[in-house]
Amino acid sequence: MTPHLISIYALVLMFVIATIWPINMGVLAFVGAFLVGTLLAAQTTSEIIDGFPGGLFLTLVGITWLFALAQNNGTIDWLVRMAVRAVKGRIAAIPWIMFGISALLTAVGAVSPGAVAIVAPIALGFAFRYHISPLLMGLMVVHGAQAGGFSPISIYGGITNGVVQQAGLPLSAMTTFAASFFVNAAVAGILFMVLGGRSLMSARLDGIEPVNVPHVEIARAATGPQIFGDSEAQALTKRVSREGGGDSNRLVAEVEEGREPDGTPYQIFTLAGLVLLAVLVLAFNLDIGFVALTIGLALALWNPTMQKRAMAQVAWPEIMLITGVSTYVAVLQAMGTIDFVGDSVAGMASPLLAALMLFFIGAVVSAFASSTAVLGSLIPLAVPFLQGESGVGAIGFIAGMAVASTIVDVSPFSTNGALVLANAHGIDRQAFFRKLLNYGAIVTIVAPVVLWLIFVVLPG
Repeated sequence: MTPHLISIYALVLMFVIATIWPINMGVLAFVGAFLVGTLLAAQTTSEIIDGFPGGLFLTLVGITWLFALAQNNGTIDWLVRMAVRAVKGRIAAIPWIMFGISALLTAVGAVSPGAVAIVAPIALGFAFRYHISPLLMGLMVVHGAQAGGFSPISIYGGITNGVVQQAGLPLSAMTTFAASFFVNAAVAGILFMVLGGRSLMSARLDGIEPVNVPHVEIARAATGPQIFGDSEAQALTKRVSREGGGDSNRLVAEVEEGREPDGTPYQIFTLAGLVLLAVLVLAFNLDIGFVALTIGLALALWNPTMQKRAMAQVAWPEIMLITGVSTYVAVLQAMGTIDFVGDSVAGMASPLLAALMLFFIGAVVSAFASSTAVLGSLIPLAVPFLQGESGVGAIGFIAGMAVASTIVDVSPFSTNGALVLANAHGIDRQAFFRKLLNYGAIVTIVAPVVLWLIFVVLPG
C-alpha cells in the first residue's frame, strides 16, 4: 500500500473514531499529521507545524472574541433592534438582506471568510432572537458570500482568471461570475423554503420590544461525536430553561442581566470599531484576525472586566477542530497526496468522466482546505484534455469547477462553516455541527454532479 493511500485511509479512520466516540477530531487530526508526516512523508516537526493555519486561527479567535465583547456590552442587541426597524418588521426579509450584504462584500473584493466573519455574528443574532432557523441564517450568509465571490474584481475571480490566462485557455470572467451567483442564489431559495422561510413570510413584528442576544453555551451531558467545551458557562449566570421545538432536552445557559441602554458611549465606540474592521479589511486588505484582536484590545482596555468573560466565550473547541484538520490536509498536500489523486483522475481515458472526477476532487478537498489553493491547483491539471479534442468546453468546465470548489464552503471544516458554527446562539453545538456536516456532505455529493451536467454535459 502506498503512502498516499495510507494517508487517505487515516483521514477516513479519523472520521470513524470521532463519530463513535466523543473525541474532538482536531486532536485526532493533529496526531495524524504528526504520525503521517514523520513516518510516511519524512517531514520534520517544524515542517508539519508550518502547515498549521495561523491565519485561520487568528481569524476565528479574533472574530469570536471581538463579537463576544460586542454581545456582552449590548452593541449587538442595539444593531438587531435598528435592523428590525429598517425592514419594518418583515422578518422574512432578514435572511435575504444578509445574503445580499455578504454577496456585495465579496463582489467588491472581500475574501469570502472575511465577509462571513463580519456578517455571520449579526445574522445569527437575528436568528436567535426572532426564532429564525440558525441553519437557514448561517447558510444564507455563506451562500451569499459565495454568490459574489467570482466577480471580476473579487479575490476568487482574480485568482481563477489569472490561472486560466496563464494556462492559455479561453476566458469568460462574467460567465464564471454569473454561474456562481445564480447557482448560490437558487440554492439559497431552496433552503429558504425548506428551512422555514414560508412561515416567516407571514410573520411580522408590529413593535420592537427589548432584545437580549447573549452568546450562549449548552449545558448538557456529553454524547455523540465532537463534544464542545463548557468554558463559557463559567462566565455566565446560568438559568436552565427549555427551548421550544426540536430537542426537548436542550438546556440553555443564558445571561440574567438587565438590558443595556441603547447608544451608550461604549456601544458607540464598539460600533465604530466594527465599522473600522470592515473598512480596514475590505478597503485596505489587512488581516482580519489581527485587526479584530486590535479592536478587541481597545474595547478590553475601556472595560477590562468585560474582557475576562469574553475570552471564555471564544470558540476554542471549534478552533481546535478546524485547525487540526487543516494541518493534516497541509501534510497531505506537502507529501503529494492531493496531486497524486488529481493526476490519477486527469489521466483517465474518458474526458467527461475525468471532468466529473475533478469536480468531485475540488469539492471534497475544498470542504476541508483552502478553496483558493484548490482553484489554483486543479484547473492546471485539466489543461491537457481542455486543450485537446475532448469535447469538454473550457469556459463551461472552469465555471463549473469554480462553483463546485467553493459552494462546499458551508462545511463546518471550512473557514466559512467554522465561523457559522462558532457564532450560532441558543443551540446545541453538537447537533448544529451535525446539521452543518450533513448539509456539507449533501452539497459535496450532489453539487459536482449537477454542475457537471449543467456546465459540461449539456453544452457539449
